[in-house]
Amino acid sequence: MRFLALIGILSLSGGVATADEEEADTCLRTKIWEGYNEGWAVRTATSATLEEGGHRIYVVTMYAGNEYRLQVCGDANANNLDIVLHDANGTELMRDESADREPLVNFKPSSTDTYYIAVYAGSLAKGQNQAGVAMAVTYK
Repeated sequence: MRFLALIGILSLSGGVATADEEEADTCLRTKIWEGYNEGWAVRTATSATLEEGGHRIYVVTMYAGNEYRLQVCGDANANNLDIVLHDANGTELMRDESADREPLVNFKPSSTDTYYIAVYAGSLAKGQNQAGVAMAVTYK
């Protein structure tokens, strides 16, 4: 049953993905499957197209006692993507420190609450004005 739910989630977005989003989705699906084999389950997965300096904010309820892995994959147009985690009041709790297109943040909430995950397109490859990005929240 859990396997079937995962297959449904792996479509990642409700609409037709662009070529760039498909590349990002493929990277993210690989990470999800690797995590699934290690006991991680999918909480949320989605994809989008971002312009340089653009961002998307996702609202997720996270539960005390669970460990969460927030991960993003960008297509070849992305040089640096960032994840920033905020609490329900908008206070920044943590961010990834990498300068690449596959940022990762691990988080274990001390209380069940609503959190905001911001995914930023910090920089794109020279001459590119958009990048496909895919984001997942997994937990165990």
